Amino acid sequence: MIWREPKVEQHPNHEKQLGHIQKKVNEIAANIERAQIADYIALMNQPIRLIWINLITGISRGVGIAIGFTFFASTIVYILKAIGALNLPIIGSYIADIVQHVQRQLEYRGY
Repeated sequence: MIWREPKVEQHPNHEKQLGHIQKKVNEIAANIERAQIADYIALMNQPIRLIWINLITGISRGVGIAIGFTFFASTIVYILKAIGALNLPIIGSYIADIVQHVQRQLEYRGY
């Protein structure tokens, strides 16, 4: 017995629907590619690599925050010293006390 392909009736909208489905599939594939889901899934399947990447990221953030805060605090102390040098009546003594306290803390800790 010879197998024959069944006759499929072609609907007028059949080609249009296939074109629409193909367009949607291409959009979904492009979105998945853009979202890099394959890379994410590969990373989730390698827990040691994930831990390593998170460790390096955490250390980098910590160092960045420390450097940024040091720069910010030293700038504030510098500005406070400049204002304290102006010998403003009430503000000058208050700022001088703050600067002295900061300097004592730095000397005490040996930084």
